[in-house]
Amino acid sequence: MRRTSFANWPCSIARTMDLLGDVWTPLALREAFYGIRRFDDFQESLGIARNTLTDRLRRLVDEGLLEKQAYQHVPVRYDYVLTEKGRDFYGVLAAMNRWGDRWLAGEKGVPVVLHHDRCGHDTQPEIVCGACKEPLRAEETSNRMGPGYPAALAERPDVQRRFAE
Repeated sequence: MRRTSFANWPCSIARTMDLLGDVWTPLALREAFYGIRRFDDFQESLGIARNTLTDRLRRLVDEGLLEKQAYQHVPVRYDYVLTEKGRDFYGVLAAMNRWGDRWLAGEKGVPVVLHHDRCGHDTQPEIVCGACKEPLRAEETSNRMGPGYPAALAERPDVQRRFAE
């Protein structure tokens, strides 16, 4: 069964989900942030089938979130290292972590605590406005068409209703 592609949808959430594809891809990225670099370590940590892991790591390399760096030449073996694009995904994972801590943590509490090494405090990420630094809340935020929104779609009545002010 073929999966619908959202790569060309005029929505950054849809495009990101298209890149992620399934649950294993963000979990592989999480492991990379935990310091995992080698295939066997990803496989052991995630308990994922080798062929599935191969596909997910290849996708992350192809999309530029990870890069392969040879650490052994005979036979060739690679470390999978986060790129700038991959490191920039940390905020997405941190936001997911905060949401999960709030809504899915069990009675014992959160499973992983984020510690900000720079200031020395345990923390929870917060999404703030880039201009005023106030927290972003859905009820105080609206969406408008950006310059990359397809002109042909912008004329549709349903789209105009979605972006009406």
